[in-house]
Amino acid sequence: MSRTIAGVAAAALLVGGVGFSAVAANAAPAQHSAASKSIPAPAAAVPQLYGGNTAVALDKGFTDALTQLGLTPGVTGTATLNNGSVAFPITGGSVVYWNPKSKYRPYVQGIIEHDGSGLSLTAGGTTVDLSNFTINPGNSKLYGDVSVNGKVAATQAYLFDLHGQTLKPLKVDGNNAILTGTTVHISPDAAALLNKTFNTDKVPSELLVGVATITAQIAQ
Repeated sequence: MSRTIAGVAAAALLVGGVGFSAVAANAAPAQHSAASKSIPAPAAAVPQLYGGNTAVALDKGFTDALTQLGLTPGVTGTATLNNGSVAFPITGGSVVYWNPKSKYRPYVQGIIEHDGSGLSLTAGGTTVDLSNFTINPGNSKLYGDVSVNGKVAATQAYLFDLHGQTLKPLKVDGNNAILTGTTVHISPDAAALLNKTFNTDKVPSELLVGVATITAQIAQ
């Protein structure tokens, strides 16, 4: 694959994955079978992501809300938390991209995987771990595993919404495609789970968590 095509596909992956396109984010998948001749040829594809990370600069409103709730944030596995920014290594994934002018939807399909890392929230004797994040570029949602005090509560639950209204232009630096400006918000499902677990009603749906920067290694 040429660097140009790889860059286009990576841009599609990142833009679609963070909700820049309302069409890609909100349209229902096209109704088709695997053998359907109506599926158009994709414009580009990145069959493998080789690394990088998704970093989120935590919003002050989010950290203030955690303080008011008595929740202490932390990280698990290979994640890092430094200077108010939490980062999760990209461990794999792939993307296929169709021309947005076609009628095929979602026009960006694939995943960005972050296995072996996560975010923890602790209050008193209760710790909730959110880990093994997967970004779905077709619907601009982030999924992950949930455990409470080490016991699995949910697998690949819908945890965060990703909005791209404030995205900055894509940058390509060597083998990396970099996109910053995506806002990360707590999903209705995650808000309900956290409220129930910590016996509160103070975690609102769509609470702004922070601003993400995705650095995806698209070639070796």
